[in-house]
Amino acid sequence: MGEEIKTAQELAQYHKSISISEFFEKNRHLLGYDNKIKVLLIIVKEAVDNALDATEEARILPEIYVKIEEMDKEKYKVIIKDNGPGIVKQQIPKVFGSLLYGSKFHKLRQSRGQQGIGVSGAVLYSQLTTGEPTEIVSATGEGKLHRYKLKIDSKKNEAIILEEDTVPNENGWKGVQITFICEGIYREHKQSVLEYLKQTAIANPFARIIFDSPTGRVEFQRGVDKLPPEPHEIQPHLFGVEIGMFSRMLQDSSARSISTFMQTEFSRVGKQTADEICKKAGVDPVAHPKRITDEDVVKLVKTIKETKLTRPPTDCLSPLGEDFILNGM
Repeated sequence: MGEEIKTAQELAQYHKSISISEFFEKNRHLLGYDNKIKVLLIIVKEAVDNALDATEEARILPEIYVKIEEMDKEKYKVIIKDNGPGIVKQQIPKVFGSLLYGSKFHKLRQSRGQQGIGVSGAVLYSQLTTGEPTEIVSATGEGKLHRYKLKIDSKKNEAIILEEDTVPNENGWKGVQITFICEGIYREHKQSVLEYLKQTAIANPFARIIFDSPTGRVEFQRGVDKLPPEPHEIQPHLFGVEIGMFSRMLQDSSARSISTFMQTEFSRVGKQTADEICKKAGVDPVAHPKRITDEDVVKLVKTIKETKLTRPPTDCLSPLGEDFILNGM
């Protein structure tokens, strides 16, 4: 006899949703954690990029300390410490214990990271490979050190707090220190932690970076004593909008007309341009954004691609400039 055929109702009992943490727990290769030589680089990069973004946003010249210590065969302690503004106590479990939680995703400005997966992904990788929690120490300048040891509950995508305390900050340090214990293999080659820090020092000559590696200490001294200009937030440019994004923005907008919507939600769109796009697409410029049909959205986006638009401003970027590059090199 052949196998019994199962019904859709029987198969439906196996369907269930999973959290983002549980997904990456079973698919960590999607985060790059599929190579033991590469993982130390990924962990250091995620933490150092966060440190550079935090110090620049707070307009502080970065002082970053990185240490990789071999504890056992293919087992390392990784410490990253910065002199940034710190993280307030109640945010620490969310930043490090929840994937897709971050401060950069909704900001319309230049930054090194945006997804909210990086550093929490490193926490998840550490606990998966060694079973060890990640330790975070943060000081925001109010005279206290906030310390957490935590893991991630992958089913709930939230922190499991194992230890938590607050002690006096006796030396006045301000910033964040993270300690991971993870599996990995330390090598010094073209895609190593050392090479990454070297290139980071060249590209960020305003930063001082100290690296204590398993083979000794390397210091990258600051080449300039000032930060580059702060990047400005900018609205998205109309030419780069896609149909799905345009539809979502229409539903989220507080504008009362499609013409006003394009003027307020996008960069460098004036009334004349907005009205011209509506006219060519056969859409009433005073129509309410939430009443625009899917068919009209397609017409509007197609017309936008055929319309000559003013280029976006360039002050949203923060270029290093020639002097910074030369000093970095």
